[in-house]
Amino acid sequence: MSVVIVGTLDTKGEEIGFARDVITAQGVDVHVVDTGVMGDPVFEPDTSAAEVAEAGGGSLADLRDSGERGEAMDVMGRGAAEVATRLYEAGDLDGILGLGGSGNTSIATAAMRDLPVGVPKVMVSTMASGDVEPYVGATDVTMMYSVADIEGLNQLSRRIIANAALAVVGMVTHEADVEVEEKPTVGLTMFGVTTPCVQTAREYLESEGYETIVFHATGTGGRAMEDLVRQGIIDGVLDVTTTEWADEHVGGVLNAGPERLDAPGEVGIPHVVSVGALDMVNFGPRDSVPEAFADRTFHEHNPQVTLMRTTPEETAAIGEIIAGKLNDADGPVAVYLPLAGVSMLDVEGEDFHDPEADEALFDALREHLTDDVDLVEMETDVNDDEFALAMARRLDELMRESGRA
Repeated sequence: MSVVIVGTLDTKGEEIGFARDVITAQGVDVHVVDTGVMGDPVFEPDTSAAEVAEAGGGSLADLRDSGERGEAMDVMGRGAAEVATRLYEAGDLDGILGLGGSGNTSIATAAMRDLPVGVPKVMVSTMASGDVEPYVGATDVTMMYSVADIEGLNQLSRRIIANAALAVVGMVTHEADVEVEEKPTVGLTMFGVTTPCVQTAREYLESEGYETIVFHATGTGGRAMEDLVRQGIIDGVLDVTTTEWADEHVGGVLNAGPERLDAPGEVGIPHVVSVGALDMVNFGPRDSVPEAFADRTFHEHNPQVTLMRTTPEETAAIGEIIAGKLNDADGPVAVYLPLAGVSMLDVEGEDFHDPEADEALFDALREHLTDDVDLVEMETDVNDDEFALAMARRLDELMRESGRA
């Protein structure tokens, strides 16, 4: 077993050396990757900073001469990711540990995010008590707050660093005694306002012998699902809730980026898609909504989440974007439209009921989807059991036809 430690040996060498010693005392090998740019390492690493810079497409000498911190972070982050991937593929990385402030947190977590889900990843960071999304992304990075700055060894830093080191040791040396049954795996996307649909579909698919993984469509959820598709972990997708495209197009806070909906088509796996929660854009507390949207229709989901109704112009544009994505897919695709409402809030009598906006969305999909994409329209809302079962059965059919069931 081997743990890779990523850190700046010019500024955090003492602390990294301590973590190394804690791990080796447990009988686990350590490979230290130096990401320090400006000074000499406190001790000799297994992979030098010069090697990391070269792996990142740069030169350590050039980075030192330029003194551009941002450039150095980019190069060393790419290099650390490349080095970690090589070590993992060679069987020399069973877990990874990082220590540092904002700089090495950025570098070390870049390496962690490039490793497969399930590889133990622990980052001790001064940034861990704030917004960690830029560091964690859509992966399983474990963030541990350092409480004090990682600057010298003392009674506090020794305890925290030792805890992190022992946590990694425990992860790499113990196998969970859990029976794993090999089943084809389906990814589903869900929001609170599409939960009944996903629950019904999930129960049906599991009764047909599938394992299901449900992703909360909060931006990182959609990205995580598509990452797992690309890794080959997910065999088919029931994309009930494509709401992240509303945030991406309009400017909400839960967008999944412009590549959302790409992965199933790239890999060629069965993909059944609906328009769940495309009636809404997500913001934080009400006073965080941009002033430009002041005259829009809102629903306060809770004190921390404010939802804004999409307009016909926005839904038409989103429908065209989604159609373009699905038209490019290499695998089988079917699209299901719930004509009586795309979320709990979009049915008659609820805050976001807007037949004009829904029809603009449906019309855009009707107009722009090619004949290669199966388009099914149903006179139900998205949470009707009939609608959920129709999508689940269609995905099961496509999975069986493609030999993935």
